[in-house]
Amino acid sequence: MKELLIVLVVSFLATFWVTPRLIRKLRASRIVGKDMNKQDHPEVPEMGGLGVMAGFVAGVLAVIALDSFRLVDLDFNLTYLLACLSTVLIMALIGIFDDLLLMRQSVKTMLPLLASLPLVAIKLGVTHMTFPFIGEIEFGILYPLLLIPLAITGASNATNMLAGFNGLEAGLGVVMTSTVGIVALAFGRVEAAVISLAMCGALLAFLRYNWYPSRILIGDVGTLTIGAVVAVSVIVGNIEQAGIILIIPFFGELLLKARSRFKAQSWCEIHGHRLYCQKKGEIYGLGRLVMYLSNGIRERDLVLVLVGVELVFALIALHSYGIVP
Repeated sequence: MKELLIVLVVSFLATFWVTPRLIRKLRASRIVGKDMNKQDHPEVPEMGGLGVMAGFVAGVLAVIALDSFRLVDLDFNLTYLLACLSTVLIMALIGIFDDLLLMRQSVKTMLPLLASLPLVAIKLGVTHMTFPFIGEIEFGILYPLLLIPLAITGASNATNMLAGFNGLEAGLGVVMTSTVGIVALAFGRVEAAVISLAMCGALLAFLRYNWYPSRILIGDVGTLTIGAVVAVSVIVGNIEQAGIILIIPFFGELLLKARSRFKAQSWCEIHGHRLYCQKKGEIYGLGRLVMYLSNGIRERDLVLVLVGVELVFALIALHSYGIVP
């Protein structure tokens, strides 16, 4: 299974090489957005998720090529792997349309159902799931026809919701995909390991340019695909318990955003280099909650707190599989 580290390396190098060139192209094409968490709202190239996707695809295709030419000996189901790749690519296409055309929230919420069709078509996964504190539940035909589409839609929209700060989306993505990758490697789920590690390597490279102060924003093409990768990885690897635990902070974001009927932005008030949310009634997201509890916080520290929260849930997920004590 050590051969799977090739995925991590290839995806990292590809994104690391593509992203600075992408920054120049996006800026020249005026595909930019305002960084609203800075005092002067500077314009920053967005749709950086294209660079992430370049690395992700390179990593997955590299493993397929190496296995096809017998340069490495990996036992994986090519049909499953290509179906997962198809779902992520469809999600990336939806993200591109959204970044360029600014689709309505209702449309953006439902379109990910289409991305699940490759997985539904091959009846990916098993029909039972193990839930924390509950145990195993058999779903039968409802698993491919209902739960897979819901998982893809829910995960992609969740990762698109908890966003808006330099390095946050990629940082959370690294924690989630690395956790799923570790679980997949521990149980020999090769397809899940390939998909999750390919995204993890790409996001690690992207963080070099996306960390505070960000030189490029990830865009919906990035946030939607991160969620799709987590979903397809846990489905193909039959490790749904890990996905459920990792998504809990995003569920908290959902509840807080629902208080504003999903109309509130991530930012609140900016004074100098600190972000503030001074009114309890305006806590419409985890970011605002941290601002309120800290009585003002720098953006970089805010991101570290939120990534740290996700890391706690990652450790809980690893503990639930007996990987960490």
